[in-house]
Amino acid sequence: MAIIVNLDVMMAKRKMSLNELSEKVDITLANLSILKNGKARAIRFSTLEAICKALDCQPGDILEHRPDPVQ
Repeated sequence: MAIIVNLDVMMAKRKMSLNELSEKVDITLANLSILKNGKARAIRFSTLEAICKALDCQPGDILEHRPDPVQ
């Protein structure tokens, strides 16, 4: 099972930089970068809510589930 983080896609759609989102959400640039690059192991609902509010989107616009290919 893979959870794909499409934060960069939503940021591009909203024409928002990592620095700008970092300031709006009040999260460090380093932590936001980890999330954007798909390296995060978890995300707090409060952080997800703040990101969705700043980007005017739904959690499903940022997070996507891609099942592992059947072998």
